[in-house]
Amino acid sequence: MAAYYLTVFSKTGEKLLDEQFEASNDLDAKEIGKGKLENEGYAEHTHRCASSSAKLVLFHR
Repeated sequence: MAAYYLTVFSKTGEKLLDEQFEASNDLDAKEIGKGKLENEGYAEHTHRCASSSAKLVLFHR
């Protein structure tokens, strides 16, 4: 399992969510990240999900 970081920002740049989770690969991390965004109501906010090696797996501006 690898660590991934999900961050959501407001239009002013304030962090609304900053969460770490584990996934077995980048594809699973992308799906987990999307699920967390939907559950928290942040799917349309600016967000990113990156691996611990700084690989971007999910991004929305």
